[in-house]
Amino acid sequence: MLGGYYGFGFDPTMILLLIGTMLSLAASSRVNSTFSRYSKVRSTTGMTGAEAARRLLQSQGIYDVSVQSVTGSLTDHYDPRTKTVNLSESVYGSASVAAIGVASHECGHAIQDNRGYVPLRMRAAFVPVANFGSKLSWPLILLGLILGGSNMLIRIGIWMFLMVVLFQLITLPVEFNASSRAVQLVDQLGILSGQEVQQTRSVLGAAALTYVAAAAASVLQLLRLIILFGGNRRRD
Repeated sequence: MLGGYYGFGFDPTMILLLIGTMLSLAASSRVNSTFSRYSKVRSTTGMTGAEAARRLLQSQGIYDVSVQSVTGSLTDHYDPRTKTVNLSESVYGSASVAAIGVASHECGHAIQDNRGYVPLRMRAAFVPVANFGSKLSWPLILLGLILGGSNMLIRIGIWMFLMVVLFQLITLPVEFNASSRAVQLVDQLGILSGQEVQQTRSVLGAAALTYVAAAAASVLQLLRLIILFGGNRRRD
């Protein structure tokens, strides 16, 4: 068996998975609590998330991007294929500081797309590769184990998983830049003012942590696979 850790023996590399899981849970809890807190704070202007989004896009001369409502909670996203800023129900019609912060962040992605922001283009190009890797990596690794620890299949599986990790790492500057653009614009346009700007920065900062945690968890998982695979190769 791979690295001698499978079966009934203790696998010390599981600590890496535990750390990754704890980071992800902590980040998820942080973003939910922060959003919940500032979703109760009504903005001074009284603008809804949808109204703020349209104002932001128009201020940047972007008229080919529509703002739509989608079902779910915190399902907000920008779709470059359809040129739509999709806002969840808790953001679209809400006039809270949290809603405006999330809406402005998604507009930040629309602005990136409009300006040809290179990391966004790189992430878009990586989407099919990452999807392919996420679907094949674990089946190949497991098949390699079933076939007696086939180094070739396991190695290919790890390379596929590496594509997923690279995608998440590329995502980080895209998300941070979108938030930076968002905070700057809501302040400049007067959509939010004073303490509200810092509050929306807190919301977006908490959201960014989820991407950092996801990337860290994937890196730790990759490290675990490399450790286990290396142990297997040394025994061949």
